[in-house]
Amino acid sequence: MKKQIKSSLATKLFTIAVLIIVWFLAYNYLPLFAKWLSFDVFKLKQGSHLGEAIYFFLYDTPKVFLLLILVVFGVGIIRSFFTPERTRKLLQGRKEFIGNIIAAGLGIVTPFCTCSAVPLFIGFVEVGIPLGVTFSFLISAPMINEVALVLLFGLFGWKVAVLYLITGLLIAIISGIIIGRMKLEHEVEDWVYEIRSNGGDAEISNMTWSDRIDFAVDSVKNIVGNVWLYIIIGLAIGAIIHGYVPENLLAGIMGKKAWWSVPLAVVIGVPMYSNAAGIIPIVEALLEKGASLGTVLAFMMAVIGLSLPETIILRKVLKPKLIAIFISIVATGILIIGYLFNLIL
Repeated sequence: MKKQIKSSLATKLFTIAVLIIVWFLAYNYLPLFAKWLSFDVFKLKQGSHLGEAIYFFLYDTPKVFLLLILVVFGVGIIRSFFTPERTRKLLQGRKEFIGNIIAAGLGIVTPFCTCSAVPLFIGFVEVGIPLGVTFSFLISAPMINEVALVLLFGLFGWKVAVLYLITGLLIAIISGIIIGRMKLEHEVEDWVYEIRSNGGDAEISNMTWSDRIDFAVDSVKNIVGNVWLYIIIGLAIGAIIHGYVPENLLAGIMGKKAWWSVPLAVVIGVPMYSNAAGIIPIVEALLEKGASLGTVLAFMMAVIGLSLPETIILRKVLKPKLIAIFISIVATGILIIGYLFNLIL
């Protein structure tokens, strides 16, 4: 039995090694392939609006999917160590500040989607995790997930990815501390506190490395399967912006000189429903056309950190006053970050 398990693991590791080599070859030859397909096969004119739009789409689509598959698999391995139950245990009993930092950090490696907001919130509250610490996690998880960081790194370089990571963490930590200091527990719906924890101390089953690889593969299937349409739509919009929108137009609307560009970006971003994979291609196109980094980051943070669908879902467990305070604090943090980046970069 042990020999069979070892043989199965060896086969999986060999397959992963081969696929990584194929991944790097495909990633390195993408620009040549997209150029050949756009201008040699489709006979589009290089430098034309349509030609540049199609080239953008054909190059960025496989690039984004390659990055997404690689990072989701890698984080899937990490995520196999961090079930929701273990996350709650790590946060349980943590005091303010230290708890906020840990919660925001866990949000990066346990990127639960909007639909998980309510059960996670209930699970955290029922085991006694402070409200402010819970909010640090809820802000961090959708905003600073592995998809956002890796796509930012792949498209814009490590500096932008690190800046986004640091500022996102600051917003999550500071917002959680402020909400915690305001003592707003009475603004949580009463029925949440009436729930009694059952099975909170259940043991987490130990997974073998073969199981973790299977878990990571399933993560790739589930996440890519859920976001592929958003990616295609985002890339299509990005391609149109890249090929057809004049640079001076966006520079005037979303550039550093337009003082109102940051609040406008937040106002536009909040009602939108997208995730990091869908919004980053649009961000890339906006930056190429002259939009300032601070304005674009504010737009991105508003879309994935203050989305209207998440707010509607959270209304099931939060009273309107707490939702309004939550939105106001996070939006203020995003505005400050946007103006700060426009000022120093």
